[in-house]
Amino acid sequence: MQIKIVSGGQTGVDRGALDAALSVGVPCGGWCPEGRMADDGIIPDYYPLTVLESSGYRKRTKQNVQDSDATVIIYFDYIFPNGGTELTLLECIKQRKPYLLIDGNEFSIERAAKRIYSFYEKNNILILNIAGPKGSNLPQAHHYTQQVITTMLNQVLDQNTIKNSI
Repeated sequence: MQIKIVSGGQTGVDRGALDAALSVGVPCGGWCPEGRMADDGIIPDYYPLTVLESSGYRKRTKQNVQDSDATVIIYFDYIFPNGGTELTLLECIKQRKPYLLIDGNEFSIERAAKRIYSFYEKNNILILNIAGPKGSNLPQAHHYTQQVITTMLNQVLDQNTIKNSI
């Protein structure tokens, strides 16, 4: 079973997830706002994102939730009120999509990866949205997410190799 990682391309958690997918050769993508705008300016072209015309961050967030089978929200201690991470959670609830909350200050990289892998298997996920705070709010978000998602994707790839060899 092939998995695809999607996110909105914002700094922090979003790009950590995309970088993880790119590093292990797993398909990735998602919707980004018009102009490929992010906290640090324009999202680099090497992230394979599709521009959602006439949209901002909110529409992009809603579309990524809608187009995914499930969402993992990585946060650190709490979810900022009225921010994109909270919007993602509310959209998952509104759209009745499965979601998993991972507190990066409570879960080690290994434990978070195992939890996400179990969530992936239990829900038969093909397209997994990864969301969370931007890098300017939490500089550790990118590195933590990249490590967690890389570890989780390697588990997926290892299981696919085992299944294909049987």
